[in-house]
Amino acid sequence: MTLPTRDDALRLMEEWTASDSLRKHMLAVEAAMRAYARRFGEDEARWGLAGLLHDFDYERFPNDAQAADAEHPSEGVRHLRTLGYPEDILQAILGHAAYTGVARETRMAQALFAVDELCGLITAAALVRPSRSVLDLEASSVRKRMKDKAFARGVNREDVINGAAALGVELEAHIAFVIEAMRGSASALGLAGVAAG
Repeated sequence: MTLPTRDDALRLMEEWTASDSLRKHMLAVEAAMRAYARRFGEDEARWGLAGLLHDFDYERFPNDAQAADAEHPSEGVRHLRTLGYPEDILQAILGHAAYTGVARETRMAQALFAVDELCGLITAAALVRPSRSVLDLEASSVRKRMKDKAFARGVNREDVINGAAALGVELEAHIAFVIEAMRGSASALGLAGVAAG
């Protein structure tokens, strides 16, 4: 089967998502997923699609009750299935939300879980810097922010820690790796800051 194109996935994501910050989050997760695919010798396009679409249904189906098989991400996955998306991508998207109970059995699924919350934390840490940029952000700064429970309150620190462990990477190295991946897309993520200007 032919893998759907990134352009098709991007159009779908933008059609379903109005929020600029949520769109940028998905682009950040895509960048991190592509970087990990390269590192592990996996299919970069395939892993990128999982990252790009993992939250595309969040606005339409926010799932405040954290239902295992309704709302986000289940509704989105049902839609992607009708479009012919491969099952490994769908399972990774289901598995990124712990409340679905879907096991993260593939390295792709483990990576998606490992980078999702971390991308949010890195974005928040970059935006409070004087530069408002990821280009001069260091892993040690993110670790420091991580310890401050009041900072980026919505980011689940346990998911960041457990995600890195399940992926088999040391936390500090994982943070540095994802920062580097996001630097490659800094302008698209709105994180090039004054360094670009």
